[in-house]
Amino acid sequence: MTTTSPIKTAADLTPTRPSAPGSGGRARLKLGAGQQLKGGPFTYVALVVVGLGSIFPLYWTLVAASHDQQRVLDSPPPLLPGGRLWSNLQAAWEQAHLGKAIVNSVIVAGCITVATLFFCTLAGYAFAKMRFRGRGFLMTAVIATLTIPPQLSVVPLFMMMSDIGWGGKLESVIFPTLVGAFGVFFMRQYLLEALPYELIEAAKVDGATNFRIVWSVVLPVARPAMMVLGMLTFVQAWNDFFWPFLALNQQNPTIQVALGQLSASYTPDQSIVMAGALISTLPLLLVFVVFGKQIVGGIMSGAVKG
Repeated sequence: MTTTSPIKTAADLTPTRPSAPGSGGRARLKLGAGQQLKGGPFTYVALVVVGLGSIFPLYWTLVAASHDQQRVLDSPPPLLPGGRLWSNLQAAWEQAHLGKAIVNSVIVAGCITVATLFFCTLAGYAFAKMRFRGRGFLMTAVIATLTIPPQLSVVPLFMMMSDIGWGGKLESVIFPTLVGAFGVFFMRQYLLEALPYELIEAAKVDGATNFRIVWSVVLPVARPAMMVLGMLTFVQAWNDFFWPFLALNQQNPTIQVALGQLSASYTPDQSIVMAGALISTLPLLLVFVVFGKQIVGGIMSGAVKG
């Protein structure tokens, strides 16, 4: 009498994969850890088209800024840079006083970005991990503010800034946008998944205060999301035109207000306007070159969970 052994080998425990119809019994291959998908010709064509479409507006700005207005308005327009780039840049710099405008934009965008990261990270941590009365109602109220058009608050906000005495000053642009509902919601959603309660409880057991927990636990975990939020906030503050145009004057403009004044004449020189737009784009490119690795790393950390 023979008995079967209850011990099974690793090969016996390996689940078998059903073979695809018509594959001749061969198992269908699946990607494992560390393997990558290979792109075909269509993938490369699509990437080239998207890349060229993204770069073309900046290239056209460079081309238009390097010609005179008559050449820019010709049909067909020029496709290669000309020889008037430096003279047009100097004209735009002097006519729109771009030096002071860039300094003002750096101050405004920098202050708004730093304040947004600070307040939104603290608020996002509180809404994500702390328990207090009215948390759900307050979070709903914060999200509800996203549905209110900014144009509705322009008149009362302008009157408030005038009463305080900030009319025409940079404070009137900085303080109303120190914290935003999107930033609070963004940080709350990130910390809700990325920050485990066990880390907070372990820090409390070690005797850490709330400030120490935020500094040593919350900020390192939130750094990838903060990089992304900082980039979005800086770009938005740098490109903002509507409220700075109403709150500031010609003697104290931001870069976008100065460009608006440059193109506000009856017959603006499009080549000089494009030269000014090119100058206003260079600081954003510089920020991305300096912090590009951290920004991309933050986006990937938020998109891929361990």
